[in-house]
Amino acid sequence: MNLDLYNKYRTVPQNAQKEFKSGSFTGTDINTMWRIKMLTEEFGVCGFGWYTELIRQWSEQGANDELMCFVEIKMYIKIDNEWSKGFSAIGGSKIIQYFSNKKYSASNDEGYKMAYTDALGVACKYLGFGADIYWENDKTKYTKAEDTEPLMTQTQLNAFKDLNIDPIKVAVYYKTTVEKLTEKQAQDAINKKQNANKKAVKNA
Repeated sequence: MNLDLYNKYRTVPQNAQKEFKSGSFTGTDINTMWRIKMLTEEFGVCGFGWYTELIRQWSEQGANDELMCFVEIKMYIKIDNEWSKGFSAIGGSKIIQYFSNKKYSASNDEGYKMAYTDALGVACKYLGFGADIYWENDKTKYTKAEDTEPLMTQTQLNAFKDLNIDPIKVAVYYKTTVEKLTEKQAQDAINKKQNANKKAVKNA
């Protein structure tokens, strides 16, 4: 019974999935309207059967003069005419993005909107929406077998400390947790920090 909702929405239809690549990070994006449609189908109209509350929004300086933005929300759902307690979710995006292949930065006037959409997806994740995409180890006969990427090494974690890299911020950037950061993601963060340091020395 506790897994009824989880199992009902764990599988995402192919027409609601889209592969994406952001720098060295690749993954599967889930259509936001699919999530909203499923929330409405299960709980009712937004504001009556489910809703979100904006808790805070803020920005932080990233590498290569990028400006990151974050949104924290609380989601509430109603089951059997009883409202749940709010459960928090944080999403992130960029207000200023650096394009390494073209060597220039550009502003994004939809950064906070994208961060909110990301937070909504994280909240839906807690309900099991798209679980097969997020947790490849929770296999069923309907899910595809995929290779698991190696996790961040202790050497890389030591490099984080030496370079003053906050692993939590890196995890937020990749929409994961510190424990689940991959070796490839960690190395990308290290490379970016080292390049930023070289640039700072050169411009000094």
